[in-house]
Amino acid sequence: MWVLYRRGGLGDTLLTFPILELLKRSGRKVWVVGNTDYFVIAKEVGWADMVSSEMPKTEFKGKILISYEGNVKPFPEKRMWIVEHYLQSLSLRGEFSKVLPLEPAEKSPLKGCAVLHPSSGSWKKNPSLELFFRIEHFLKKEGYKTIYLIGEADSWLKDHIKSYFESYSPLEIAKALRAALFFVGLDSGLSHLASYCGIPTFIFYGPTDPIVWKPIGERIFQISLELPCSPCFPEVCEERSCFHAKALFAKFLRTFNALS
Repeated sequence: MWVLYRRGGLGDTLLTFPILELLKRSGRKVWVVGNTDYFVIAKEVGWADMVSSEMPKTEFKGKILISYEGNVKPFPEKRMWIVEHYLQSLSLRGEFSKVLPLEPAEKSPLKGCAVLHPSSGSWKKNPSLELFFRIEHFLKKEGYKTIYLIGEADSWLKDHIKSYFESYSPLEIAKALRAALFFVGLDSGLSHLASYCGIPTFIFYGPTDPIVWKPIGERIFQISLELPCSPCFPEVCEERSCFHAKALFAKFLRTFNALS
């Protein structure tokens, strides 16, 4: 059996899934260590055999330790997609799935909805809610049913919105998202999850890097103002001109209308 160790958020964890899939396809058993709420998705789709939050006292045939002290660095030294960085570091080759093989929830509260998620794990990556209120107004006027998604870092949103689906289970959210119409969010773990679930996903980038942190998926639409000072995360300025609501909304409209 092999072991893969990766601490981090939901997005960080999902970006390791191609490693697991390729290892399993080669006939290897895999034990994953990290946030079990996230890695349980890998077990659900058959890409992990065992899941735990701590490193087991077991002898492994191979170890993939993604950390600064491990044998795979958690971030690339040059500007490249982190999935490619991982696979190159491990000399792993082969095609991997762009969509998680999950069945949608039978009674998904997100079925047929445009899902909005204006939050992330860091305020530095969150634009003004004005951007999402503009998008919500536009979509409703176009006849779409909208609903906000609230995950583990988003309870603050309840003071500002009315219609929402709340869940702290990434697996439950994934199955619900499989039935959604499309998703609009930020550079966050739930945006990574939405794109991996196969639905059209519009993602706003401000201070973070859309090249390094591109999600896995087939229908991803990355939207940024492409300012010369971006990306700058985590050293983010107070002005955050990269999150100008009117300008980002205009780019969203152009992207959305081009697909209609």
